Amino acid sequence: MAGFAELNLLALADRKALRAVLEAAARLGYSTVAINHVIDFKEKKQEIPKPISPSELLPSLPIIPGKLKPIKIVTRLTLVVSDPSHCNVLRATSSNIRLYDIIAVFPKTEKLFHVACTNLDVDLICISVTEKLPFYFRRPPVNMAIDRGIYFEVLYTPAIKDSTMRRYTISNALSLVQICKGKNVIISSAAERPLELRGPYDVANLGLLFGLSESDAKAAVSTNCRAILLHGETRKTACGVVYTMKKPQPVEEEEETLPACKRAKTQV
Repeated sequence: MAGFAELNLLALADRKALRAVLEAAARLGYSTVAINHVIDFKEKKQEIPKPISPSELLPSLPIIPGKLKPIKIVTRLTLVVSDPSHCNVLRATSSNIRLYDIIAVFPKTEKLFHVACTNLDVDLICISVTEKLPFYFRRPPVNMAIDRGIYFEVLYTPAIKDSTMRRYTISNALSLVQICKGKNVIISSAAERPLELRGPYDVANLGLLFGLSESDAKAAVSTNCRAILLHGETRKTACGVVYTMKKPQPVEEEEETLPACKRAKTQV
């Protein structure tokens, strides 16, 4: 299994608090974390900021216990879209957007959710866990998003804070998992404090509560996160990635390719 990843640590204005969250993530065993810049266009017109450089946060990166290697920090941009015009930012050739490793979108309406699944060039789609979903998930757009290599994110921190949000989190997560059949789902925290983080195995157990199978729950904090990073790398650098695998040669074919003298020796 790939190393554990936490792809949603909020980019706090207080750098000292953000450093504390990063150090806590390393202590819990996460090998990769993403610092998430959230832009909500509904609040006011905002410019896309440049991502925070790891060197600006920490003079030296925290070491992962048991692995003796530093934690990897990547950058993420999440756009909260409530109007179709907000999606134009993704279609524009903004130099700052290209600097982010992961691009996520948080659609607020069913129409925008459909657009995100079928058209937008993003890596991740967020679903609401703090309120009742304003629409029902439909299989065609969700399947199209899965075919395009896009993943869905469920947050668990709201479920820790409040019992009402806990009901919404479980209900909305179950609705998503029922439609996508457990595929292409990740579980993140959006933590602002170290106490809001949970270890990767605890998060995988939460995945069982969300309706994921044991293998899908583990993938939600490991291999699926790695696939998102690869998808983001593909989006930035190329039109696709080709995987090659050496095909094992059958024994009969190997014998036919041998010279006659060697073939006779092997048959003795």
